[in-house]
Amino acid sequence: MRRTARLRTALVRTAAAAGAALAVVAVALTAQGTQRQDPGPGDATATAPGISGITVTRRTGGGFEALVVHDSKKPGEPRISRYAHRPGKAPRVVPLDWRGAGEPVDLEAVDRVPGRPGEYIALASEGIGYRVRDAGDAGDAGVEVLDLFPLPAISEGDNFEGFALAPTARPGVMVAVWADRGQDDRPATLYAARMVLNQYGEPRFGPVRTAELRAPYPALDVRHASDLTITATGELLVSSASDPGDEGPFDSAVYRAGHVGLDDAGTVRLTLAEAPRTKATFEGHKVEALACVPGTRQAAIGTDDEANGGALLTAALCG
Repeated sequence: MRRTARLRTALVRTAAAAGAALAVVAVALTAQGTQRQDPGPGDATATAPGISGITVTRRTGGGFEALVVHDSKKPGEPRISRYAHRPGKAPRVVPLDWRGAGEPVDLEAVDRVPGRPGEYIALASEGIGYRVRDAGDAGDAGVEVLDLFPLPAISEGDNFEGFALAPTARPGVMVAVWADRGQDDRPATLYAARMVLNQYGEPRFGPVRTAELRAPYPALDVRHASDLTITATGELLVSSASDPGDEGPFDSAVYRAGHVGLDDAGTVRLTLAEAPRTKATFEGHKVEALACVPGTRQAAIGTDDEANGGALLTAALCG
């Protein structure tokens, strides 16, 4: 049975000057069902950097605030920004300074560190993680790099686009999941492990579980895992994207891939669905960022539409 999904698309526009807050225009649209979510009017005019990763930092009434990363590669381009989504009002994006380490290349994912307010892990496509602190202070537009580390069990050819953390019932113990995106005939590879931070805040991983994954949609020029998130019940939601080149046309989906968590013995269990189920598709967009808004069924879905800039959609996909 089809249902109506209400999406809100935020189209990011270029700043008038370097370091200024980016103005954002919110466009509302309605699409029928979960089989196709059409792009809103004006998408082709968005010119600011796209969104390659997102984590929701807090809810604000009917909206939310988020930290987003950009897959910038050149010096001086934005790496990370704060995003404020306010229904009925123009959202705002504030680029943040990157402090304490050299500028990363090709950031593709970011998530909160459970139990450590203001701390996040951002992941570059080569598999290098950056633990950063953002106090969320409006008067301090910057993040500080606290640590950087390689992910375990990296294989030759891996190109990482997804990373997520989830708390567990064991104090200080988290579940980490990350994904090589795969491409066409090559499936994505999902990795999962226990993670703790030692006394210096450095990540330490347990044995790594792996599983291969193919997206149910799209079919051509497909990245099988362009991002992922873990819901409050341990469900794995994964985005996929068709990317034939910078000019598109793009197409994307969000689908249920399986579950992850710790068993009674504290061992990570990664269970993938035999037939992953598509929950929504997004024609005209290349979805690269996915996160659940805590305490709601809403997902924040970020896109990197290359020459057409970035968009942020919301849809009831979590839970």
